[in-house]
Amino acid sequence: MFGALLLSTGCMVFTGCSRIPGRPGPGPEVVRPEQVLAFPTLYKENCAACHGESGRNGAAISLANPVYIAVAGEDNLRRTITKGITGSLMPPFAKSAGGMLTDQQINVLAQGIVQQWGTPNLLAGQNPPPYQATLTHDAEHGQQAFTSSCARCHGPAGEGTATDQNNAAGKSGARRLGSIVDPSYLALISDQGLRSIIIAGRPHEGMPDWRTDAAQPLTDQQITDIVAWLASKRVSNPGQPYLTHY
Repeated sequence: MFGALLLSTGCMVFTGCSRIPGRPGPGPEVVRPEQVLAFPTLYKENCAACHGESGRNGAAISLANPVYIAVAGEDNLRRTITKGITGSLMPPFAKSAGGMLTDQQINVLAQGIVQQWGTPNLLAGQNPPPYQATLTHDAEHGQQAFTSSCARCHGPAGEGTATDQNNAAGKSGARRLGSIVDPSYLALISDQGLRSIIIAGRPHEGMPDWRTDAAQPLTDQQITDIVAWLASKRVSNPGQPYLTHY
């Protein structure tokens, strides 16, 4: 009996402790958050809730839009993921800005979005408007540009309208477009968000990009002015006001 015990003890010494039930192995059982570098995982955990599982049909702007990708470019995507967008629900994701992602992870996301949903040279030779506004705006001119280029679908004052255009599923029939001057909507979207949608459109919802379906595409100045007019509709305290009496 004593000899068997010594033999058992000797086996444990020579084979090490890794085989003792319950003892952790030499490596981590779960990958640390900062070590996750797979685009599908990073996108699902950080982006899909707002931008949609497939880059569309989310509350935020669709990323599965080649025109948006072409206009924004990888550098702007990286900057937006890093710092977020002031005046919107897009938060900063970089650790340096209070987020949870490393610079390497942000690079993976920016590059992955371009590779997943971008189309190389999509707008070559078409001179699209710049992603960010650089011109001085004029809200009054913006209202005029909106009336001539946008009112047919969004209503003369942006209040929304019923349309007989084909819906996003490709089926004919009237549908209601919501107000884009509603204070609650404008409180949730930044000027850059409005500009991005006007430039890139919402192809999955039937909204054309800046080239529109009119005779002439929108110019950079017109887009800048339309955003200024829409932004002028913001109010200090949007939403349902509290009752002052009972």
